[in-house]
Amino acid sequence: MFELKKILSAFLMPLPSLLLIGLLGLLILWFTRRQKLASWLLTLSLLGIFLVAFQPVSTALLSPLERGYKGYIHTGKPVDYIMVLGNSHVVDKDLPITSELSRASLMRLAEAIRIHNLSPGSRIILSGYDGGTEISQARMMAKVAIALGVNKLDILLLETAKDTWEEAFQAASVVGKRNLVLVTSASHMPRALTEFKQAGLNPVPAPTNFLASDEIHQPWLKYAPKAQYLEQTERFWHETLGRWWQHLRDMADSAAPVNVVQPDTKADAA
Repeated sequence: MFELKKILSAFLMPLPSLLLIGLLGLLILWFTRRQKLASWLLTLSLLGIFLVAFQPVSTALLSPLERGYKGYIHTGKPVDYIMVLGNSHVVDKDLPITSELSRASLMRLAEAIRIHNLSPGSRIILSGYDGGTEISQARMMAKVAIALGVNKLDILLLETAKDTWEEAFQAASVVGKRNLVLVTSASHMPRALTEFKQAGLNPVPAPTNFLASDEIHQPWLKYAPKAQYLEQTERFWHETLGRWWQHLRDMADSAAPVNVVQPDTKADAA
């Protein structure tokens, strides 16, 4: 199910979807006489690619999602655990270990280390499975954290969690009723908090890896389509699909029949 979810979501991202529409338009143009339909599909494809890589559009979509929670400010309240949600990594011996983490992973880890330094006695929980590589995301982040000065005794690993739902319920078994700060990308924070609250936790949000900003004033940067703006639109759409999946999963769980255990009357009588 996990692999199917990832494959479907990959093809539902804006760029693959729009390219498939364009390819369909070309096939209709080449092999049929329905040129009007082909021209509409090609126009939709090209215009769509322009819009999803256009800063005013991408920022308008992503910014409200990212700005739902402010960055973490240390208030002096004790912090027992700081949990970093996994993202992605590569294993490449020719790269420095900081470059083996994705940008999102590195920024999440850096924010966790910052909070850890502000909170003596706290421990960092790193999560994420191996993703088909020889080392888990959690262990890769641990290597980087230790290289950046974190005591390995202050690190806990959750190496089998594949998604946020699994991360939340595994964290609940570790954290219990103690204080938890949750670190993840700003766009992912709303969905992550929902999962953690369903798992019985009430973490303090510490969003990082903000991508969208209205403070871009140079017209050659603001109005020229760029890959970084396409990434913003993809992040928005990824989280939208994630929330839909979350809602469908919760509906399925609530609709599932509940097995009622009938009391054993003989045992009661005894």
